[in-house]
Amino acid sequence: MPSVPNTADDDSPRSEPVLAAAERAAAVARPSPFRLVRGIVRTMRPHQWVKNVFVLAPVVFAKDLFVWNLLLRAGGAFLVFCFLAAAVYTINDVVDAPADRVHPLKRYRPIASGVVPIPMAKVLAVGFFLVAMGGALFEPPLFALVGLLYFIQNLAYSFKLKKIAYADVACIALGFVLRVVAGGLATGIQVSAYLLACTLLLALFLGFGKRSHELNAVALSISKKQRAALEAYTAEALGRALVITGGASIAAYILYTLDPDTRQMFHSDWLWLTAVNPVLGMLRFLHLVRTRPKAESPTQEMLRDTPFMVNLLVWVIVVVVIVYELRPAIGH
Repeated sequence: MPSVPNTADDDSPRSEPVLAAAERAAAVARPSPFRLVRGIVRTMRPHQWVKNVFVLAPVVFAKDLFVWNLLLRAGGAFLVFCFLAAAVYTINDVVDAPADRVHPLKRYRPIASGVVPIPMAKVLAVGFFLVAMGGALFEPPLFALVGLLYFIQNLAYSFKLKKIAYADVACIALGFVLRVVAGGLATGIQVSAYLLACTLLLALFLGFGKRSHELNAVALSISKKQRAALEAYTAEALGRALVITGGASIAAYILYTLDPDTRQMFHSDWLWLTAVNPVLGMLRFLHLVRTRPKAESPTQEMLRDTPFMVNLLVWVIVVVVIVYELRPAIGH
């Protein structure tokens, strides 16, 4: 009977990769406090919190950006949605952990890789939610209701709707609309139909862009087709959806800038010129979708893209200059 090699005492070069893999597995199983804290922060996705600036949109376009009490209330609403988003991202990563482990990029997420254990992640999700809703109690009651609706809607997305084509993108877009509505409720500012329409259409555009990016990654064999909803999408259908939603977004924005009430409020006939920047931003986003298939997310990639961010900064500056006429009101 042949003898079984004693791998524990084997000093051959072939044993080194096995030992190295074992050491890495042990390090993940018992992460250092620093790695654990870093993993928790990464799970909260602070880089994605930029989406919550939509909460501030009503204050900006109501010419109240420099009314400090309103800005503080809007800032509080922003923080509430950041913690709600952290709870949602944590729950989503717990649900997606099995699929993420076989993804070339997402397998390095803290929960999928084991840096943040799933039982701890569940406790963190509850904690983030309680902090968010506790903060929402300092805002008007309807704000807390919208925040809760946002959380429930995202749970529905994580567990069911993200598996249904087009309903998944619509759910994401609804989340942006709820942010704007919440910002209006927190500050007592009436949100215009134009702002809601532009937000909805832009969010749909970004959502379809993300699905197109994922479809490109699958076509290039960069990742496996994990998302169930992706099976129902085609490159042609997503191309049409991007053209329709992108064009409609720009049209809604231009109509807003040309509306007589808008021109009277801002004392300017030139706000429509700022439509150039959204057009350039959308074209740059589509370029990133098509040319960077290895990125985890095109929306995340655009925040790292210098041309996109410069264009966004120029748009913000020009809008503030026009809207506030270079003479911001410090208060009423």
